Amino acid sequence: MLLSARLGTLSGLQNSARGATRRAARTLAWSDSSIRGRSRGIRDSRAIDGEDLDPRENDFILSILHAAPNARDSKSYLANFAPKPKRPPEVAKAVANLDLTLPPLPQHQLSHPVEPTHVVDESPLLSSLLDPVTQHTALVKIQGPFTDRQLDSIALGMVYLEKLGLVSVIVVENDNWERGEPDERLNAVDDAERLVVALEKQGARARPVLQSVVRLGPKKGEEEDAVDHDPLANAHTESEDIESLRSALRAGEIPVLAPLALDSQLRTVRVDSNLVLSALAQGMVEAAALDSKKTISPSAASPISPNSVQDLTPLRLMIINREGGVPSYARNGLPHLLVNLEAEYQHVHDTFLPQWSHSHPTALQNLAVAKRCLKYMPPTSSAIMVSHRSSRSLIGNLITNKPAQSSSLPHALLSKAVTPHTPTLIRLGLPMTIIRDASKIDKAKMTALLQGSFGRTLKQDEFYKRIERDLDFAIISGDYQGGAIVTRERDPANPNAPPIAYLDKFAVLPSHQGDGTVDFLWVALRDESYGLGLLDSRNPTIGSLGGQGVGTDLVWRSRADNPVNKWYFERSTGHIRLGDWVLFWCDAEDRLARIEREMRSNPKSTAVYRGIVGPSFIESDEEGRLERWASVVEKIPSAWYPVTR
Repeated sequence: MLLSARLGTLSGLQNSARGATRRAARTLAWSDSSIRGRSRGIRDSRAIDGEDLDPRENDFILSILHAAPNARDSKSYLANFAPKPKRPPEVAKAVANLDLTLPPLPQHQLSHPVEPTHVVDESPLLSSLLDPVTQHTALVKIQGPFTDRQLDSIALGMVYLEKLGLVSVIVVENDNWERGEPDERLNAVDDAERLVVALEKQGARARPVLQSVVRLGPKKGEEEDAVDHDPLANAHTESEDIESLRSALRAGEIPVLAPLALDSQLRTVRVDSNLVLSALAQGMVEAAALDSKKTISPSAASPISPNSVQDLTPLRLMIINREGGVPSYARNGLPHLLVNLEAEYQHVHDTFLPQWSHSHPTALQNLAVAKRCLKYMPPTSSAIMVSHRSSRSLIGNLITNKPAQSSSLPHALLSKAVTPHTPTLIRLGLPMTIIRDASKIDKAKMTALLQGSFGRTLKQDEFYKRIERDLDFAIISGDYQGGAIVTRERDPANPNAPPIAYLDKFAVLPSHQGDGTVDFLWVALRDESYGLGLLDSRNPTIGSLGGQGVGTDLVWRSRADNPVNKWYFERSTGHIRLGDWVLFWCDAEDRLARIEREMRSNPKSTAVYRGIVGPSFIESDEEGRLERWASVVEKIPSAWYPVTR
């Protein structure tokens, strides 16, 4: 079949080449409308039944639908928050072996026979309804000042999280407090009690914790100079300090703490809430580990049921303030969507503009406390910095553990979706490294990554021989938990033509899919290829070009039945079908930006399409490139052994 027949007509090619962004935008709009339609259907069906839904319940349902979790998100949420078995198998076996026989009751003659009562087996559905959702904890910093109405909205968000199984341990803060003022302790207590009132107004049970649960100074056994390296290390908790939190959580109450601590002379002083948060993150994780040992200890006289112990391990850190997220130079001051602390922490500091010290005065301090807390929290945990105007996003973060918008989406899509109130999601993340010498690739680890991600057997000798010859660069995430390989593919029919930047492999281990590694990897890939040359392509990745250079079109192929193609559709400039394959590409962004600048500077010679000034579907220097790409890509041999049925 001729290539021209596969490519179709010019109009079809135009829609394919430049239409991906429009289709993705339509998909987002359709998803939003479908969510509204489904939620409206829920509301209408309840109204027909004569059951008027409480407005708060309606908003709760809408918030869940607005999160739009996919199958992986739902599975992850249920793994953490689904009801646990009522008792461990060992306990059930021990109970079954006990002799619970009672002495026979006296025999009484009945005036009429009584039929034996029919015993109904307990329904699994009934069991799940009666067994509450597994409760986990979140550390929450509420950083005011807030009006009563704003505080009510925040409190309602905390109630929604509790319904979904996440109980907040809240520490209050107020930007208007001044250090050393006469009533600083009283002001802190007043704000804590005010929040308790707001929570109870929304139907929650809350308890003010007004005594100190944190002690100043490093924890016993830690190095004294730790405070010099990290001021947040100057606070800790002891096991007995956590009891007030444990008591509140066991009673089904949300603990609300004033930021108080005991100094070396056992005086109660007001401290920065970040000190309290960092100390609680470490102390609650340690307390949860001790609880876990008590639960499974075989020497315990009476084993503790897992359902009787509140899991103190914080799964989320939430910072609710008036500023919103951390501003990004790449987004002209709008918030970062996702921050990889291992790779980007210092870079965020270095690119923090002076004017943001006035508009976002506590952004870097909040980023620092997130880094400190996430060091102790489980690897799947995340932190979120969010404006009080976007409290609904807290539910989306809990269910999906993802940012409000994927940071790897094209900037054209994100420009309208990101606002000053869009939250910043923070993960401990993984370091990123760029390798440009094929001999420095760890073949054993790369093979394990590729085979673990694709589930197929690699033709190692053939694959690495081609990589050694054609490698452009490889991006390694962590210790080969993820990776991308870009090669330089040449056209045999035109050896003098520039090589094609071909994305040969893009892989993430299954254990790291859904934790942000995919987005971190794609953003680094964009900065080194089709985004190169733009100001926002500067990044701190080891081995990176640092934004210096000329961007190049990036091309790759994927099987037509690959479920990942939906993800590729959203990130590519265009695609065409090549038999059993789909060919994707991303246009070099600096080239398109240069064309647009030239057109705007000379409007008389600019073609206007539906009132929009910009590049045409196919520029003069782009003619014939699809045929050339297709002819080259089709000749690239498969790296996998055939799948045996």
